[in-house]
Amino acid sequence: MPLSTELDDLLARCGRHEPAAQRALYARYASRMLGVARRYVRSVAEAEDILQDAFVKIFTRLQDFRADGSFEGWVRRIVVTTALNHWQSGQHRRQQILLDDAPEPLSADADAFDRLGVAEVLALMEKLPDGCRLVLNLYAVDGYTHGEIAELLGIQESTSKAQLSKARKQLTRLHQQQSSYLRL
Repeated sequence: MPLSTELDDLLARCGRHEPAAQRALYARYASRMLGVARRYVRSVAEAEDILQDAFVKIFTRLQDFRADGSFEGWVRRIVVTTALNHWQSGQHRRQQILLDDAPEPLSADADAFDRLGVAEVLALMEKLPDGCRLVLNLYAVDGYTHGEIAELLGIQESTSKAQLSKARKQLTRLHQQQSSYLRL
């Protein structure tokens, strides 16, 4: 059975609330979407909570999927939105953190950031302040524009741009610090 026909059949069965189909759909996308959720929070447990909440939304809103784009893209958007709602609701934050509160780092060599590998960038992103990490994820990883980020986070577009700049500089600084530790 071709992939699209198989997916269409699976979605139809999920629409009829068949538990086996829902488990199959979850199994098909859960690991990739857990990775998406994980980029927005500091622990696997929080990412798992977000994933669970997102799949509840996916199953209850399945009739809203219009097949204008890929189903995986629709699922990804729900996971990202759920992660952002989680962060904004204060469930994630241990203290109130405003996006503008991240200190401006010392200027750094932008070329150093461009030389980082994906795994290295993701590991370093864990160390960024929440505001910088959220904007960097949304812009560089998930492909949102600054206007879309501003709307999602309730900030000014210029704040999104500033946070991205701060994130890049902090990643570069963190990378330089890590490299200097390795040379010792």
